[in-house]
Amino acid sequence: MMKKFFFAAVCTASLITLYSCSSSSAKTINTIDQTQRQLKALLEKQNLDSGSRYAIVNQIANNQLSVKDYQNAILFLTDWVERHPDDTYDSYWLLMTAYAYLSTGAEPFAEYYFDRILRQYPDLLVKGQSIHFICLKNLIRISKIPRNRIKYFNEMINRFPSNVSITELYLRLALEYEKDSDWSPALKSFSLFLEQPDASTIQIAGEPNAYNEARQLVDFNNSSKDWTFESLPALENAVKKAISSYNWRALDNYRSKVNFFSMSWKQDEMDANSQEEFSMRNYMRGQRIYFSKNLDEGTTPNEAYLKTWGWSQYVSTWYLYFRKVNFPVDPDIHGNWEWAGIYMGDKL
Repeated sequence: MMKKFFFAAVCTASLITLYSCSSSSAKTINTIDQTQRQLKALLEKQNLDSGSRYAIVNQIANNQLSVKDYQNAILFLTDWVERHPDDTYDSYWLLMTAYAYLSTGAEPFAEYYFDRILRQYPDLLVKGQSIHFICLKNLIRISKIPRNRIKYFNEMINRFPSNVSITELYLRLALEYEKDSDWSPALKSFSLFLEQPDASTIQIAGEPNAYNEARQLVDFNNSSKDWTFESLPALENAVKKAISSYNWRALDNYRSKVNFFSMSWKQDEMDANSQEEFSMRNYMRGQRIYFSKNLDEGTTPNEAYLKTWGWSQYVSTWYLYFRKVNFPVDPDIHGNWEWAGIYMGDKL
């Protein structure tokens, strides 16, 4: 069970009781060093109760931190914990140690102590907030290793679901799994993110298209993926052959069955209006369709455009958009090519 600290009133009262002196002697104690010596002397008393001892240790450390004497604060706190392994407040002293390291820019050492508290010490409440929760928040912020961040995200979700945005954490957990190329739990975490009621509306810093990108990945994973081609020339030739023979059924089969878009050059692919379903049959009947001999000059190693025209009296020119499939989950599909969409009208 968590135990609460004794705070300001108790600490002050304890110090007054323990540390009394005449007004004349008080005037001579006018430096932090003198105060520290007095406090450390008090700390040697054998009959201190736990609240008084906490108050003195806390005051000594805070005096050092107040003048940015981080090195001595770290030495004092870590030495105290080593010599008093049964102190109820050891996790708090190590939390102060971790923050002292943060103040010096030594994040790897801070990470070590935040993690050590989680693994080796029971939780405590600081002004109503869990020390373990504080550690996890800091570890998620400063840790650079995906495998460690995955561990911290999972612990935060499992232990403190009411203290955080579960929706955001599922997404960030999925992204960490993705960085670590651990695709099965990544997809599961993306799916859990999408299942949250606020997934489509939540604003997540640094991830402006989180919902749509997760939706595309999960939908693609759950699809047949049988419309992809092993190479760009194979896709290009198949599409040209279908246009030449006015084979709208073949064109419908070649289109991506997930997230296929048709839009103007000014629209956003993520716009819901750009992903309406339609059949090529509606645009080939009674029309004479043409295509360029070569792919557009804007073609890159990952994207290609085929200019076509004759589709409609309103918007005659369509650029068929081909792209390389980025799906490392499945090595047999990753690197294939798909017909992903249509840009309507001449290039801007």
